[in-house]
Amino acid sequence: MQWRDRGVAVLVRGLFAAMRALGPDRAPRLGSAVCRRLGPRTKAHRIALGNIRAAFPDQPAEWHDRVADEAWDNLGRTACEYVHLGHIWDLTEERRPGGRVEIDDATFARFKALREHEGPVLVFAAHLANWELPAVAARKHGLKTAVLYRTPNNRPVADLIRDLRRDLMGEMVPAGLTAPTRLAKALQEGTVTAMLVDQRFGRGPEVEFLGRPAAANPLLANLARRFDCPVHGARAIRLPGGRFRVELTEAIPMPRDEAGQVSVDAATQRINDVIAGWIREYPGQWLWMHRRWR
Repeated sequence: MQWRDRGVAVLVRGLFAAMRALGPDRAPRLGSAVCRRLGPRTKAHRIALGNIRAAFPDQPAEWHDRVADEAWDNLGRTACEYVHLGHIWDLTEERRPGGRVEIDDATFARFKALREHEGPVLVFAAHLANWELPAVAARKHGLKTAVLYRTPNNRPVADLIRDLRRDLMGEMVPAGLTAPTRLAKALQEGTVTAMLVDQRFGRGPEVEFLGRPAAANPLLANLARRFDCPVHGARAIRLPGGRFRVELTEAIPMPRDEAGQVSVDAATQRINDVIAGWIREYPGQWLWMHRRWR
């Protein structure tokens, strides 16, 4: 097993080197072409189509197929953009036009306000467009950040990915038994703490998500209840020409129980409602291949 893991790590390192050599424009185009060709031949494509049909039953089959194709395009591009995130994020405080990343005035003001905010802040995101970019945005705008991430089972690959992310995203907190404690410590230190929350969590509360019941991750809502801090949503939107727009919402009021504390179940539902709205706006940019409703 150890030798196999090392072999896989060597292969991944080689692929990363190839993507670097191709550059931030050609590598994503190659990833798109490969995923759009091979993706529909996999079981994951049947899962994606089933999810799209259930979420948008009133749309015709041709529309479902187009959204699935766009989702494969987005996944291929995202995978090959990974090693170029530092180059892709070319936005400066001056926000000169013509770059790869844009943010509107409202989001720029919110990033500035978070820099000046004293105390904990929670940010949620989803697997939309290039879902790594919101974390890069926070770091590049001078925010002290802690980001929850899922560690690959292959230890050498996990180390490689962690090294890639470290300088771009701040403190990386691996998902696992110790993650809630580490995230709580980061919040106690006034750190902007972020996580992706749109995947299935079997032990979580049931929410309504895109018209169907789904098990959701309550971790962010639990932390919001404990620290009673601002909660924001962040997303990236893929634009033509290898460009992106990054948005940060205003602080989203969390539902309260009769005692005045954040209601974990209701807050989890509200967060998922925001994400569902994002997906309906740009359905081809979400990761439909995940078994969100199993």
